[in-house]
Amino acid sequence: MQTITKHLVYLIILFTVSQISAQVNDTIPKIETLKKAIIAGERDALKVEIDAINDRLEADEITFDEAESLKKEVAEKRALNIENRVAIAVNRLEFLDRNKQLQDDDENVNVFSIKIGASDKELIGVTANRTPPKQDIRTGNQLLFAMGFNNAIIDGVSLSDSPYKLGGSGFVELGWLWNTRVFKESNFLRLKYGLSVQWNKLDIKNDMYFVQEGNQTTLQRFDGDIKRAKFRTTSLVVPVHFEFGPWDKKVYEDGRVRYNNYDKFKIGLGGYVGVNGKAVQKLNYKSDGERVEETIRRGYNTNTFTYGVSAYVGFGDLSLYAKYDLAPIFKNQIVDQNNLSLGVRVDLD
Repeated sequence: MQTITKHLVYLIILFTVSQISAQVNDTIPKIETLKKAIIAGERDALKVEIDAINDRLEADEITFDEAESLKKEVAEKRALNIENRVAIAVNRLEFLDRNKQLQDDDENVNVFSIKIGASDKELIGVTANRTPPKQDIRTGNQLLFAMGFNNAIIDGVSLSDSPYKLGGSGFVELGWLWNTRVFKESNFLRLKYGLSVQWNKLDIKNDMYFVQEGNQTTLQRFDGDIKRAKFRTTSLVVPVHFEFGPWDKKVYEDGRVRYNNYDKFKIGLGGYVGVNGKAVQKLNYKSDGERVEETIRRGYNTNTFTYGVSAYVGFGDLSLYAKYDLAPIFKNQIVDQNNLSLGVRVDLD
């Protein structure tokens, strides 16, 4: 879970940097200020990557030499990022400064603007001759990121007796969503749908690991000194939710109408359907006194398709999120196991 947390922090850092935006018709940002913002963002991102490498080193996933090599690689990458992004930003600012006399007939529409990850998802770019804004925007889009704890519901077995660690088992979901207002004059009910990838991991305890024997996949005791056994499935799914909650409506002087639910309470109910990829089992054990890391990719009799129900409740971009796979992890088994996940969900406009 530590590595997942690092990735979440990394995402938040990038999202924070992406919110820096300036309108050129008012004032051109100072180059030094822009440089500092770029350097600070890259340094913070580098620190997160270094911490993640150190975590892998402490967990004996990589050697000291491999860790030093990875640190050198990410440091060089961040240095080049700073150099390239600063050069691009300076060139754009100088270009805009030379052409600042250009104005659009409509003072409310910029001929030129500079962005660092604004709403149209550009890192740095120039927009010229913008088309007039739409009177009403009924469908928007969002980036979905979710993470948290995962375990399996097993027939006749309570969670306290689960063969999987409660703290070590987890899930991550990353996707792209569209958010459509259902009613023409109300934003109370929204249909949210899209495409996402789900990673569900089970951290197996008590020196057990999965063994596939024909059409049966069972947990068996490992013959040796095993430190860690992890089992992961990856799914590509189409999530669909009905989201409802309070909303605001704003009417502009030019006739534009905007409906939004920013910083509002919300509830989402729905589910998902999709396909599973090959399962992966990672084993960390000792053999003849040497530490061995083995990665096994095979079918493990996992279901080809997956489907389930999910729900979330939250405020603004952040929600408490739960999902349950109605399709068992393994097909045609004597005892069914179904993934159950609980965590946090972020929907970024």
